[in-house]
Amino acid sequence: MLNQKQGKILVQLARQEIEQHLHMDASNPVSEADLNDPIFSIKHGVFVTLHKREALRGCIGSLQGFEPLCDAVRRHAINAAFHDHRFEPVSPAEVPLLHIEVSILSPPQKLDYSSGQELPSLLTPQEDGVIIRSATGLSATFLPQVWKQLPQPELFLGHLCRKAGLAEHAWLHDQLEVETYRVQYFEESRHTG
Repeated sequence: MLNQKQGKILVQLARQEIEQHLHMDASNPVSEADLNDPIFSIKHGVFVTLHKREALRGCIGSLQGFEPLCDAVRRHAINAAFHDHRFEPVSPAEVPLLHIEVSILSPPQKLDYSSGQELPSLLTPQEDGVIIRSATGLSATFLPQVWKQLPQPELFLGHLCRKAGLAEHAWLHDQLEVETYRVQYFEESRHTG
């Protein structure tokens, strides 16, 4: 588990990486001493999420930890800002308007269930991140923060199925592979503008 100071450093690092990619000066630079904390060498799944005026502006990450936290945050910050296929690359003018979140994931755990009807009751809203996979290989995930927009499990699952390219009610009828995870997430203070 990271403390608030460590989480704040990762969020600063994500912003710094985006600014440097755009050849901007870092607005709140991270020192090498800050990054020497041994916690940043552990490997966890990480997502970097960008919002602009409350709207999603980019979200990229990995469900498993393949690299040290610092490296993952750097890579996913760049990918969320410039390579999320749903959005145009972030422009320098947008950077001050961005609100950045970094989510550190626990290892996903398989959710055993016998029918789609029981699936909503097995999820913990506001806490569970959910991954679904179909027999044909289609998959998607929602971080726990998505429960704020989709608080009912049925609605959450329906949107997650659509994100995966499945029918909205596939969770009811198809025997999907479902995994859950928890996150520790850190965010910047909200920017106005």
